[in-house]
Amino acid sequence: MQLIRATGDYAQKIFLLLSCILISELSKAQFLMDMVDTTKDLGKGVFSTYQRFNHIRIGGYIQPQYQAASAEGAKNYSGGDFAPNSDNRFMLRRGRIRFDYGRYTPNDDPKLQVVFQFDGTERGVFIRDFWGRFWENKWRLFAFSTGMFARPFGYEVNLSSSDREAPERGRMSQTLMRTERDIGFMASLEPRKREGFFKYLKVDAGLFNGQGLTGPTDFDSYKDFIGQVMLRPVPIQKNLTLGGGVSILLGGLRQSNPVTYRLEDKGGGIFQYVADSITTVVGSKLPRNYGGVNAQLKWRHGWGATELRAEYWAGTQTALENSSETPGTEVVLASGLFAPNYIRKFDGAFIVLLQNIVSEKHQLGVKLDWYDPNTRVEAFHIGAPGSNLNAADIKYTTLGFGYLFYWDENFKLTLWFDRVWNEETQLSGYTSDVSDNISTARIQYRF
Repeated sequence: MQLIRATGDYAQKIFLLLSCILISELSKAQFLMDMVDTTKDLGKGVFSTYQRFNHIRIGGYIQPQYQAASAEGAKNYSGGDFAPNSDNRFMLRRGRIRFDYGRYTPNDDPKLQVVFQFDGTERGVFIRDFWGRFWENKWRLFAFSTGMFARPFGYEVNLSSSDREAPERGRMSQTLMRTERDIGFMASLEPRKREGFFKYLKVDAGLFNGQGLTGPTDFDSYKDFIGQVMLRPVPIQKNLTLGGGVSILLGGLRQSNPVTYRLEDKGGGIFQYVADSITTVVGSKLPRNYGGVNAQLKWRHGWGATELRAEYWAGTQTALENSSETPGTEVVLASGLFAPNYIRKFDGAFIVLLQNIVSEKHQLGVKLDWYDPNTRVEAFHIGAPGSNLNAADIKYTTLGFGYLFYWDENFKLTLWFDRVWNEETQLSGYTSDVSDNISTARIQYRF
């Protein structure tokens, strides 16, 4: 796996150059704006109105944390696998700095925004956002974005890491849409005339490379179409709002090996991946099709708020034999052939319950998520004699819960525990639940 990366002296030179340019611009700036592409509340407006007299805004956050695992070398989706001989660690999970440049028209309509955001930790420096957006101001309906930005799919993928209550996104998000971003073009319908029911509506549709930031470049000619229709939180009763959305991804990967593997039921409880060299050929498009639906219900009261979120995905994923993660590159085998692809049906969900206690400074959270990379098989099929199913077909369920303390908008403390279950199969190493539970204590500084 590769990410677009700048390290060492090169990264330092970029940072120093940007800092000099930005300091110079700030001294003569006139406007400040903030178009948020990953946000806690889909009901936020397009622009921040904190200060309107600067062209540039600088913001970010850092997340130092301590983690303890239930076993040395635990593999996990809560910040990466532990070292083979370690069951606890200090780490800087994220260190984000974001630069926004934006302009208004003389009539105070949004006109242009350019965003650059990078993530710096002990593991290196990585680009996270680099995109531009412009608005049409005749009908005040449309906006167009190009560059590297968050895929417009679902709620959790677009929920900022700085605002999210659980330390990490769910296993399904991280597997199917690792790093959340991709490079492409997106058109958005977002009425800016705040009147009538349409003020709650937002529609995004775009074309993307497909592999996201997990590879250095697009390795085939096929693109992903991603679209979503979102309903911002709508008041349905006093102090009660309901929001939601529907998302779709229609994409695919190029078949580079003469054979692709599909799952077949052989009877007697035996499922096998069987070579298919008839219905698919080299150069054909193998399916990556996802559908998703989400909803958010929020009740405001004297203590703060009670919120329930739910999201469900299902679809078809083309990946490699030992992983259901979207491939970032084409893998070449020792034989010189490209690694064959495997086609699986999947589903999964995220359910979150949040409850303020006493005041908005104190919050309890519970999150349940599961990811089943192969819905056609049960646990006892995996590892059965005559079966060639492997660990990439195992379903995982995670129950997370914790406490959050919001000192103010710049400081947040998170204490969280993830209890992880895998299916108990006939596969060696997975005949019982693997010990991979994670406890996290995190402080977030935001500026």
